[in-house]
Amino acid sequence: MPAAEPYPSPPSSPDSSSPEAFKVDPVLRNALRYTISAKEYQTLHKYLINRSPAALRKCAPSPDKVSAISRASNDHNAAAIRASLRVFLASQTGLQVWDLITTRLLSRGSPPKAKAKTSILRSPNLRLSLSLSLILYLHRVLFRFFTRLRSNLLSKDAAPFRRRNPRIAGSLTSRLAPAVGASLAGFALGVYPADQLRLTIAIYVSTRAAEFAYNALDNEGWFPNKPRWWGSWMLMPLATGQLLHAFVFDRDCFPKAYGDFILSHTPNYLQRRPRSYPSALSWPEPHTIVDSLAEMSRLHWPPFVSPILYPNNHSPLPSTLASISPITDPAHPSIPHLSCALLHPGNPSCSSTFLTYILAASPPLLKFFTLIYTLFSLPRWKAYLSSPSQELNGLAKRILRTTLFITMAIGSSWGSICLFANLLPRAFLPTQRWFLGGFLGGLWAFVDRKGGRSNFLYSVRLSVDSAWKVGRKRGWWKGVRGGDVGVFVAGLMLVNAVYERDAAAVQGGMLRKGLGFLRGEGFVDRLAGREGVGREKVEGKETVKER
Repeated sequence: MPAAEPYPSPPSSPDSSSPEAFKVDPVLRNALRYTISAKEYQTLHKYLINRSPAALRKCAPSPDKVSAISRASNDHNAAAIRASLRVFLASQTGLQVWDLITTRLLSRGSPPKAKAKTSILRSPNLRLSLSLSLILYLHRVLFRFFTRLRSNLLSKDAAPFRRRNPRIAGSLTSRLAPAVGASLAGFALGVYPADQLRLTIAIYVSTRAAEFAYNALDNEGWFPNKPRWWGSWMLMPLATGQLLHAFVFDRDCFPKAYGDFILSHTPNYLQRRPRSYPSALSWPEPHTIVDSLAEMSRLHWPPFVSPILYPNNHSPLPSTLASISPITDPAHPSIPHLSCALLHPGNPSCSSTFLTYILAASPPLLKFFTLIYTLFSLPRWKAYLSSPSQELNGLAKRILRTTLFITMAIGSSWGSICLFANLLPRAFLPTQRWFLGGFLGGLWAFVDRKGGRSNFLYSVRLSVDSAWKVGRKRGWWKGVRGGDVGVFVAGLMLVNAVYERDAAAVQGGMLRKGLGFLRGEGFVDRLAGREGVGREKVEGKETVKER
């Protein structure tokens, strides 16, 4: 018996052959088909056109005529074009509004940046909108094509073809064939110019694909004897180690916003300019201090020669570190290491400096994450109304865990400089110890392992981006033209394959709805109707969540 077609063509109806369906002007008929569906037009007619002047009501076609036009044609292609046009217009409008906000509102008080004039066809915003709309349109068309092809090849009439070409038939009749074939639409990302945004999109999709693939394997029982502490937090030490090393030695390959956040929440280890310090004298900026620490690494961590104890020594600092003399010259004479004299010149104790940092950095971070988590919890206001004590308790725990994790991670990364200076010989891993310091700081992710998965994976994506740029800068590897597009297509294939095989492995109802919309199945969650129960993954253990 031939397999049923998942997406059959619309059946013919008496209205489709009647002349009523074609009494509308051809231009208007095509405009209606490709801009609005019959159901949407019925709603528009009910609430807007019926209340408009009589002349407009007389010119507008009735909902029955629009329904007849929809039934008389292949509405799947029209629906794909409608969706892609709406994505194009929405993204173009959003990008223009964002440009307006950044150039007019956020840049007040600063001199305007001169922008190079480009033609409309070369506009990055236009090409990004065009790329997104093409990906959506081609994905829907290819998904339907491969679905219909698979259905036809599984029929009795295609048995001779399957016998003559077993490998090709096996590939095209696979359950994953439509999902993998539709992912070829990702090559439309190449319409957008090769810059940071395209690389970010490729890294994001590929890392999410790896995450979903791991979830699918976990759901199938590939990791039966996982320890309780196993989770995504284990990626954080590697990510923070790489990021700290890049921050010190390859800052041009490091995300600026990430670095500014770290520097703004380092109150004790980076010495700010005192208010009483003469304005005519120079004072090292935070980035200059970090560059000086990198130079100390190359010089194998020189000892501190105090000008207070040795006033006749006219060059207590190496020539490449002369810029930090305003900080180190008045440093406490009992400090043995130059790095310690730079990080905490007024306190000879490294441990007390670390404890002081924790006390000073925790309150600002606590306020910051309270604001962020409160804003993100607003969409769940119904849950807070139904069980306020439970939800507020959970919110407070998330805020405290994240604050503790970030505070200790930043403090441990800076404090490791003093730790290694006191424990390790000067020439032992002089530059690699920065990675070890970031690794130690990342171990604090363990305290936020129950709810910090998104933060961990965000840092991993930043680390992948930074490591790729560092490798290209140092000649470890060479980029391939369009390689980011290929990575995006491979990631999209894996996401589609996992979604087809186990939709529960794709975490997040909005993501599942987005994949359904990308395929043309509607903006619906495939798991929403599965006995009213959805699965939510929480760091190695599964909880059942009532919808």
